[in-house]
Amino acid sequence: MSKVYELGFGNTENEIKIEKLEIQGIIPGWLQGTLIRNGPGTFKVGEQQYRHWFDGLAMLHKFSIQNGNVSYANKYLNTKAYREAKATNQISYSEFATDPCRSLFSRIMTVFSPKITDSAKVSIAKIAQRYMALAETPIQVEFDPDTLESVGVFNYEDRLVGQMTTVHPQFDFEYDTVYNLVTRYHRVSHYNIHQIVGNTPPTKLSSLPVNSPSYLHSFGMSKNYFILTEFPLVVNPLALLLWLKPYIENFKWKPERGTPFWVINRHTGELVSRFESDPFFAFHHINAFEQGDELIVDLAAYSDASIIQSYYLQRMQSNLNQLPSGNLRRYRIPLKGKTVSYETISDSCMELPNFDYARLNTNPDYRYVYSVSVNKEKNLGFYNQILKVDIKHKKDLFWFEFGCYPGEPIFVGRPGRANEDDGVILSVVLDERAGSSFLLVLDASSFNEIARVSIPQPILFGYHGAYFPENHEKSELL
Repeated sequence: MSKVYELGFGNTENEIKIEKLEIQGIIPGWLQGTLIRNGPGTFKVGEQQYRHWFDGLAMLHKFSIQNGNVSYANKYLNTKAYREAKATNQISYSEFATDPCRSLFSRIMTVFSPKITDSAKVSIAKIAQRYMALAETPIQVEFDPDTLESVGVFNYEDRLVGQMTTVHPQFDFEYDTVYNLVTRYHRVSHYNIHQIVGNTPPTKLSSLPVNSPSYLHSFGMSKNYFILTEFPLVVNPLALLLWLKPYIENFKWKPERGTPFWVINRHTGELVSRFESDPFFAFHHINAFEQGDELIVDLAAYSDASIIQSYYLQRMQSNLNQLPSGNLRRYRIPLKGKTVSYETISDSCMELPNFDYARLNTNPDYRYVYSVSVNKEKNLGFYNQILKVDIKHKKDLFWFEFGCYPGEPIFVGRPGRANEDDGVILSVVLDERAGSSFLLVLDASSFNEIARVSIPQPILFGYHGAYFPENHEKSELL
């Protein structure tokens, strides 16, 4: 078992609070705000081990940046799944690819009274003035951004059984509106798009019937359209309603279906059309915009869904594990045609992609995408470098340091900037050699290191976070 596996997929025993972390380098004076990260705090409960990177009990990490100093705190999300695990010393709730040990009778009873996990471990967003830890399960957990204490839950729809959400809502800052996609499983299932305007309750804007729903981690949005990219990783809804296997193991890869793009009018909620594409898979939409009679959709795309299998911890234990490579693809949807085409913008491995969302979402002029990646010469193991793609010139820039494993890079723009990449990249990096983690601050333009902030314990491999400027009006990444 490798050291990086033990560090990145282990157990965080200590919840700590440190007022002033050690800094190498200088934090820019204009950088004033809070970075909150989400992800698993442990992959083990008692003697039981979670099976997949997407399992585990949720933990929040907070970095407050003020006047060149950085404070840090971490806390487990205080959920039913966490409390019962602590009380029983056992895994008690089904997760993405892990089910509790259950007798046949217990499995049958789960059909009538399922235990829906509230371990909202995947991403962070501010919705209706509430700070939320988000998961694909329907229970989103509100927390206090100052104390990280859990303070409530949020749902898009009633009847929690038989629904999943995406962890990447779309935001229209101009109209103070949030959109998210809920997949409702039934004999005839539905993709439901909900909107939240200001502090009002969610309302259903659109509903699209579907017989075999796809696994959808995100969706796309342009100025006038929603884009549902229906990857051929699909499920018989009855299998999920019975819940005899962990969630993701009910889905089947059926490439013969291709990957349809469903385009929905944002203003009316009506289906515009269904567009045909060859089979592929993606977790993350990046950006979408309209260009003449075409709808452009950028994704971090894979040729198939084998990346999900690669994240099982049994495979991650080996230093010889090689992750499938997702790439930045640009899909072109002819709004007056039927067949979708694409080009590969970058052939570098890309996952957990980000860009200047707050300013350039749905904007055709956006140019830079940042992500974690795998170094082509050190390509075994886990994500070990940060990638910057210049879409305009199709050029790649990298940050790499041997023995370091960076997490999702978050772009924070300098106030009043003229250039899109005038700002910094924030990434939580696991340092295998030191046995701990640090917050990396990169110049977003040159990719030169500005500072690193030491954390006296390792932070497990997580997923997404958000940066909230000092005034907390909107985050740079949601």
